[in-house]
Amino acid sequence: MTLNGWLQILLYCGIVLLLVKPLGGYMTRVYNGERTFLSPVLVPIERGLYRMAGTGEGEEQHWTSYAFAMLMFNLLGVLLLYALMRLQGFLPYNPAGMAAVPPELSFNTAVSFPTNTNWQNYSGESTMSYLTQMAGLTVQNFLSAATGMAIAVAFIRAFARASGKAIGNFWVDMIRGTLYILLPVCIVLTLVFVYLGVPQTLGPYVDATTLEGARQTIAVGPVASQLAIKMLGTNGGGFFNTNSAHPFENPDAISNLLQMVSIFAIGAGLTNVFGRMVGNQRQGWAILAAMGALFVVGVGITYWAEAAGNPLMHAFGLTGGNMEGKEVRFGVALSSLFAVITTAASCGAVNAMHGSFTALGGLIPLINMQLGEIIVGGVGAGFYGILLFIIVAVFVAGLMVGRTPEYLGKKIEAKEMKMAILAILCLPLAMLVFTAIASVLPSAVASVGTAGPHGFSEILYAYTSAAANNGSAFGGLTGNTPWYNVTLGIGMLAGRFLVIIPALAIAGSLIAKKTVPASAGTFPTDGPLFVGLLIGTILIVGGLTFFPALALGPIVEHLVTIAGQTF
Repeated sequence: MTLNGWLQILLYCGIVLLLVKPLGGYMTRVYNGERTFLSPVLVPIERGLYRMAGTGEGEEQHWTSYAFAMLMFNLLGVLLLYALMRLQGFLPYNPAGMAAVPPELSFNTAVSFPTNTNWQNYSGESTMSYLTQMAGLTVQNFLSAATGMAIAVAFIRAFARASGKAIGNFWVDMIRGTLYILLPVCIVLTLVFVYLGVPQTLGPYVDATTLEGARQTIAVGPVASQLAIKMLGTNGGGFFNTNSAHPFENPDAISNLLQMVSIFAIGAGLTNVFGRMVGNQRQGWAILAAMGALFVVGVGITYWAEAAGNPLMHAFGLTGGNMEGKEVRFGVALSSLFAVITTAASCGAVNAMHGSFTALGGLIPLINMQLGEIIVGGVGAGFYGILLFIIVAVFVAGLMVGRTPEYLGKKIEAKEMKMAILAILCLPLAMLVFTAIASVLPSAVASVGTAGPHGFSEILYAYTSAAANNGSAFGGLTGNTPWYNVTLGIGMLAGRFLVIIPALAIAGSLIAKKTVPASAGTFPTDGPLFVGLLIGTILIVGGLTFFPALALGPIVEHLVTIAGQTF
């Protein structure tokens, strides 16, 4: 580890913190329907979209109607994306002549993007046409992100409103999130990325002659526009197979910094939205503090492990950090930081190959995902995810002091606890059951590229990434098989919607409850004690559900490595 590396990490954290209040204030105005500087241009478009959806900004929905609208909209997105991939060979904007995507791979990808996972069992530059990339994948990047943000805001309303039956309007929340937040920022980011050297063209691939005289085809396309939303929306699906390690997706240190900031920007800002909407910004800062503490510890461990290097290499007198699978233009510090950011935020984009990290360096991304990616988390998804842990934390606090648990004046009772536990436990169910089956199924084991503990880690990482809606991978696993395409797709659906539905059910239950005024015996939830309790709850629940499985993979791998053996 170096001083320069830590200064780069501190610079990144400082920029994110500076964005929290202004972005949080702007998003609060957007979701409250207040006027913004974009209103003169976007209000007519917004109202036109409401008419197309058959709704209005004054109409609100019960949580069941909200959930039904969300599910039907996402189902339609899956079907349309599947059809687009199966028919792309007959459709325009296909200069490379891409054929139809196979059925199982089309299913996996059609599920992957609407669930904000962006797991890629394919190479984008050799599988997807320009039309599929733009009208299919990029569009779903916007819509899946807007859906997550809408769910988060609906959940926030459950605590912010004194009482009622409606939690908002899904169509209004989704349209506002897309029009006023995602689109404007992505337009600016796209132009900046183009300036930095990221391609944005509908022209055909470029043929070049190398210095050796060989003919090489250089893939280009509408890259910058997809890059912007893949980061801001914490989607992660790259135009190229190597994602943000590719120089056309991530040319230099400035583009790398912009991408990392984009990943955390909205998720961090939503904590401020929460504080503003409940009338106490300290509540939002307390949640961000818990997220930040877990994030900094994770970065520290990963950076230390990667900077220390591989003990097997040290035995040969080769010292220094672990640069395997990393780009020289980013180095150990920024590669380690990017890996923790992308797995803490449900993004999945990578600027280094996680499968080449040291055992402990690869352990932190796994932990981030298996905790439900609530350390900032995906746009919206991370915030409603951590609210589930907050419900568990205040319930535990209530039991310890002998009072009925409450949070921001809303009593937390049996129904809310059951729904919260159901949402939390669906993730280990989806991750570990499929991992266990794939570990003994011959056809699944045949896809593993490495024997021993690391091979098991590849399987565990894949199902963890799918159910956590992350999309990153260890890379040694050949996932483009019928078994993995189907089971990973099922894991993505479970990890997305079996969390959203209980979360909306809790929101529907809480919004109907009257707010109880705080008293001398009310447990404060905006100070260091609550931050510590929340962190402890997250780690204990994660330890009970996941750490036994983790011990079979990366930890065993680490012990084997320091013993001087190969696997």
